[in-house]
Amino acid sequence: MNSEEEFFDAVTASSFFMEKSLMMENGCRAMPECFDSDNSSGEFSEANQKVTGMIDLDTSKSNRTGKNGERPPQENGIKKHRTSLPAPMFTRSDFSVWSILKKCIGLELSKITMPIVFNEPLSFLQRITEYMEHIYLIHKASSQTHPLERMKAVAAFAVSAVASQWERTGKPFNPLLGETYELIRDDLGFRFISEQVSHHPPISAFYSEGLNQDFIFHGSIYPKLKFWGKSVEAEPRGTITLELLKHNEAYTWTNPTCCVHNIIIGKLWIEQYGTVEILNHRTGDKCVLNFKPCGLFGKELHKIEGYIQDKSKKKLFMIYGKWTECLWGIDLVSYESYKKHERKGDHQKKAKQEDETEKSESDVADDVPEIQDTVHVIPGSELLWRINTRPPNSSQMYNFTSFTVSLNELEKGMEKILAPTDCRLRPDIRGMENGNMDLASQEKERLEEKQREARKERAKEEEEWHTRWFYQGVNPYTGTSDWLYSGGYFDRNFSDCPDIY
Repeated sequence: MNSEEEFFDAVTASSFFMEKSLMMENGCRAMPECFDSDNSSGEFSEANQKVTGMIDLDTSKSNRTGKNGERPPQENGIKKHRTSLPAPMFTRSDFSVWSILKKCIGLELSKITMPIVFNEPLSFLQRITEYMEHIYLIHKASSQTHPLERMKAVAAFAVSAVASQWERTGKPFNPLLGETYELIRDDLGFRFISEQVSHHPPISAFYSEGLNQDFIFHGSIYPKLKFWGKSVEAEPRGTITLELLKHNEAYTWTNPTCCVHNIIIGKLWIEQYGTVEILNHRTGDKCVLNFKPCGLFGKELHKIEGYIQDKSKKKLFMIYGKWTECLWGIDLVSYESYKKHERKGDHQKKAKQEDETEKSESDVADDVPEIQDTVHVIPGSELLWRINTRPPNSSQMYNFTSFTVSLNELEKGMEKILAPTDCRLRPDIRGMENGNMDLASQEKERLEEKQREARKERAKEEEEWHTRWFYQGVNPYTGTSDWLYSGGYFDRNFSDCPDIY
């Protein structure tokens, strides 16, 4: 065991702390996810409100049977999904992130652990699955006959994939090596499988396909974390690939960078920034999306501007909006005409802005930018995507969307269908979802110790870990290293799955 592994084992041995290893994406989820190495973010706006009551269990899931008491013939999906969690989130106001981080200065962020109270009751594998919430956009892309229309829908899907991170600053649980997650949604037309293929460094691979054989969506996530003192930044790593089978087209992109501010003191808030380039490898068309950084006065917070160009770099279509709200598109001439008039108006405001009080960079916390007015729609624009409304009790459920609330749902009988490595079966996540934080911490410690012992045993026997459902290869479109689906998961032969729980 090298010194890095020794340190990792030492800091993760405590039942009170949670290792940070995957922050995303997806960017921050990609990034993915993001204030944590599992791809989480920080803490959402209502996180400091103490919740006094328990959220009622969803009664709609009981007695769901068909004729003669038989369950509907759905492999592992649920026709009517739950609308709330079994218990509300715990307050985080009594815990200081700085008390932990100050002991870890100079160490790699993927080895920093956090109290379990900063988690959310999901595995990072489930968080990746949130890419699929707006899967209708992929179906829409597949149904379009013109490549420009397909690119519009794919661009909207790429933006929607990171939208669930809005105010989602809870940290997902680090997946154990070999952990999996599957989801089949007949109503949405897809099935999904993911696996934790590496622990050091943490890498999560996923694969999804349309039930009507219209698409394949796959990728691997391994973000790079940077600690800037008052903020944590997750730089996306890994390629995301979408194949539209009917059109023999493949699109690839990476997610924007996710940054969580005020991790030491102040109110946590998230922004995503950077350039996302979506390439159609068959036509050469490209969509360039600029996720704008907040800026000094918060004017650009959450904004996106971009365009679609053909292989000769001629701009065909303009795109604008907010990743937290909606995405619009318009033809190039109308967009430039609008921007020309807008710049004239901004020039008149410039003198007033320059007179405003300058912000000191020595402030203890970064002020949370004031949310600007909703996206101003340019006349003649078409709506490409709009975020789903969150459930009314979302603030008590880690700011989960309705789609997210259902991800860890485990109904009677599902244990016989799922792989034994599926994260719905993780007792620490289940304990936290049910509001039992002591049990969650105890189970987390037990699982981590079991994983460490298994690693030591493999080292002793000079035995290498073998992934079950993915293999390391080369992305056929980008030529870069990628984790590719081996196939066979849905045949449900789980006899050689590892015992990780």
